[in-house]
Formats: sequence, C-alpha cells, structure tokens
Amino acid sequence: MKFSLKYIHISFLILLSIMLEAQNKPEPPTSRILFVFDASQSMYGTWESGRKISIARNYLIDIIDSLEQMPNIQMALRVYGHQSPVPPQDCSDTKLEVPFKTGNAGEIRQKLRYLTPKGTTPIANSLELAANDFPPCDNCRNIIILITDGIEACDGDPCEASLNLQKKGIILKPFVIGIGIDPRFEKTFDCVGHFYNTPDEQKFEEVLGVVISRALNSTTAQVNLLDINGMPTETDVNMTFFDHVSGKVKYNFIHTINYMGNPDTLIIDPLINYDLVVHTIPAIKKKNVSLSEGKHNMIGLNAPQGYLNISCPGSNQYNDLDIIIRKDGKSETLNLQKNGTMVKYIVGKYDLEILSIPRVYIEDVQIDQSTTTNIEIPRPGIANFSLASSGFGSLYIETADTIQWIYNLDQNQTRQSLIMQPGNYRAIYRAKNTKQTIYTIDKRFTIKSGSSQKIILY
Repeated sequence: MKFSLKYIHISFLILLSIMLEAQNKPEPPTSRILFVFDASQSMYGTWESGRKISIARNYLIDIIDSLEQMPNIQMALRVYGHQSPVPPQDCSDTKLEVPFKTGNAGEIRQKLRYLTPKGTTPIANSLELAANDFPPCDNCRNIIILITDGIEACDGDPCEASLNLQKKGIILKPFVIGIGIDPRFEKTFDCVGHFYNTPDEQKFEEVLGVVISRALNSTTAQVNLLDINGMPTETDVNMTFFDHVSGKVKYNFIHTINYMGNPDTLIIDPLINYDLVVHTIPAIKKKNVSLSEGKHNMIGLNAPQGYLNISCPGSNQYNDLDIIIRKDGKSETLNLQKNGTMVKYIVGKYDLEILSIPRVYIEDVQIDQSTTTNIEIPRPGIANFSLASSGFGSLYIETADTIQWIYNLDQNQTRQSLIMQPGNYRAIYRAKNTKQTIYTIDKRFTIKSGSSQKIILY
C-alpha cells in the first residue's frame, strides 16, 4: 500500500496537535476529604439494628474502600469526643487521628474500628483546628464531611467556624450528615454547610453516597458573552472566577468559541458560588453565580464590543505615543492604548486624551458593535530649541484670548528637540545667570505637520 507525502504530512500534523493538546491540558486537582467523626458519648446509643457508632463507621469504611481505588483523592480523619469521658466536659477533646497522605485508607479503617465513644461534642473547636489539617497545596480541593448525632455541646459557634474556614479559602462549604438529629435542631446546621439529616440506617447509607458523589462530581458550564443582538458571539477574553465567600481566585480561562461555533465547555467545581469577572474594557461582572450540580450550566453576560483603531498616518514619530481611554464623562482611566494599535471596547462612548505635546482631547468617541472606529492623530512637526545658556523655559499654546501652559523645557539643556502637534505657540525663557526679570524672552512660533521649526531663544 502506498501513502502520498501529503497524507503522511497531514497525519503527522494531526498527531502533533493531539500530543501538544495533551501536554498542555492542566492536571486535575486533588480532592482532599477530611472526615470529622463524632465519637461522643451519645454515639454509644442504639439506632435501629445496633449502636450508632457501629452503624456509622461500617458505612464509612465501605465508602473509604471505594475512595481508596479512585485517583486524585486523599483522605484524613479527625475524631472528637473519644479521649475524655464525661463528666467533666472536655471541650478540647478533638484530634487529627490520621493525617493526609497517600495510601492511608488502612490506617483510617483501623482507627474507626477501635473508637470508643466517651465524651462531649466540640464541633466548633474541631472545625477551627481543621484549618491546620490541610497541608499547603496549589492544586487541591479541600472538603470536610462532618458526621454527628448531636449539636454543639460547648460554647463554640460552628457556623462562625465554618464561615471563617471558607472566607480564608481553606475549605469548600462543608457537608454535615446528621444521625437521627431532632428535627427541631436541623436549622442550627444550615449555616454550617450542606446539611442532611438521616432518620434511619437506609437513609444514612444513601446520604453518605450522595455526599461523596456531590463532593467529587464535576459540573460543566459555558459562559455566553452576548453581543448587542443577544447572541453569544463575543470571545477571546480572559474570565476570572472568584470564590464568592473568600474572594480568592479559583479559575482563569480565556473564553473560546469551539469548533462547533459555540462557547467552549468549562469543567468547574459546583460546590462554590462564584463572582465572575470578564476582563473586557471596561470589565463586566456577575455576582454570586451558583451552579446546578450534574447539569450543563449557562452563564450569560452582556458583552457587546467594537474596535477602536488609533493611528497617525504619514508619520512614525508617534510609535510610542500613549492615549488614555476613559468612559465618557468619567475620570477613571480604563486603558492606556498605544498609537498604531486596535483594541476592543464595550460599546458606548469614550473620551480620549492623547499624550502628545500639547495633549489632545477627543470626547464622545462612539464604539459600535463589531465595527471599527478610526481616530487619526494629526501628523506632528519638530520644534528645535536653541538657548543661549541653560535656564528656565516653558511652552504655551496661544488662543484668541489667552495662553495655556503645555510643557517645561529642560533647565540644563541648551539644545532641545520636541515632537509637537501643529499649532501656534509661545516660548517664555530666561537664562539662569541673569538676575533681572527684564531679560525674559517671549517668542511666538508655529509648528506645521511634517516640518521642522528652529526656535532661537537669545
């Protein structure tokens, strides 16, 4: 069988593209699950077929058996109420029994099997100490699953402890599984995390599976950047997803239209509410975005854009010239655009300040959807200043009834060249070594586009 060189070349390019895409694909995060397990005295009570402690740990061991086989997962175990019997009440009775590390499932199972319920229920203290249970990690999802049969028994505030952990970006919102908790106390856990109360063994087994599924489930989303007609055609701009609670950056994506002509699919954590910032000019924002787990989520933002092209035809003297871009009537600088560039902006009106000598102000520049607004800077001229000696000099633009300062000459130079806009000007100068005002020189001069003018100040 013969293959043409063209076929081989195309096949090689496809293979190379697949290899490069695989190399550039980011590593999936490690999901670190800290089980906070209640071994307080009340867990020794009976519940349907046996004691609560036995039922809870047996189902938890089954889950640990499953998690042990899964990639990118680490586990740890913190237990409270198992060291000091009551009375008296020991609110410091909480301990990280098995820290995070690879291959520790056997240690967790062994520790669970030999727990004896003894003490009280310091939930808040356990959550506070859990902050140090997660070693530093740049690509980890930190999850707490709290299993308890009672409410806080010490003076702590589990809600505040949980919120502090979330604000610091240490953990995602915790999961709390209640073992036959009195329904009157259910609301006390709503502020701690995702709360599930289980009235019987079957429900406990079911909920434990649901919680693990939620903790590890990937959810997809697409961000629709809508044009002026409400169509998702805008793209190629960075998007930042911030944790709504902690304010920390969770994801940065360059928005992409995929090969099917649709906004590309993102895989993001559904356990977080996000503040989304799309870095258009100016930026557009959407606060407290929540995702539906296990579904494809659509996030829409109005982002109609057009182009602003700034140029100075016939001259290369302004290659490094900057132009300040502001929203119409506002003082805040949105962008510093270079002459000779074309930049996208959200549709609307803008004010331009061209940092030439003198500065040029252009107001109410309209940017329209998918069109290019062209701004041409007048071609400059060159002013060559010759001074008798170093001294104090300044330049002014002359109008019909006044003069306006635009520039100060270098006090230590006797030869200076400036690129200036066309117009009528005045130079005011006095040498340093003259000590009388009468020696002030006041000279008018004119700058024309593309020409050079010599200004002698003596």
